[in-house]
Amino acid sequence: MNTFPIPPLLQNDRAILLPLLETDFEVLYALASDPVVWAQHPQPDRWKASVFRIFFNGAINSKGAFKVIDRKTGAVAGSTRFYDYDAQNRSIFIGYTFYAARYWGTGLNAVVKKLMLDYAFRYVDTVLLHVGAANIRSQKAVKKLGARKIAEVSADYHGDGPKPNFTYEIRREDWGD
Repeated sequence: MNTFPIPPLLQNDRAILLPLLETDFEVLYALASDPVVWAQHPQPDRWKASVFRIFFNGAINSKGAFKVIDRKTGAVAGSTRFYDYDAQNRSIFIGYTFYAARYWGTGLNAVVKKLMLDYAFRYVDTVLLHVGAANIRSQKAVKKLGARKIAEVSADYHGDGPKPNFTYEIRREDWGD
């Protein structure tokens, strides 16, 4: 297997993940246009349409992005993706995740990550996550999943210059119900 198999659907009783389509731009931008969503993010101006368009195009081009649907309401809640699959090291990243602020603290992110982790561990031994060094909310969320910080790195945000990030890891043998 040289490519990671992206599922056409992941779901449970709380969330539905469907592959992101170009036609999803407007609905996702409606959520992303709130500056509060990006306040702790290394690229805090992602609420601007031109900046979000670059992010969105990257998501489409990744072929691993999903829109997240709140199953209770049918509303689009945000987006997430699989990326940087490494067949040799049997690892993949999960990230580029964002949700409308109204979904923060509701448990939706944990449910979505569980869906993705359960699926990923059918194919890989390690899941990695990048989190901005100043994004305390996301750092707490990945730690609640059992991720441990393994590195501090710099990441370039689409020409916005290098920003400090942390890399977190969850290993298959540590993952379970």
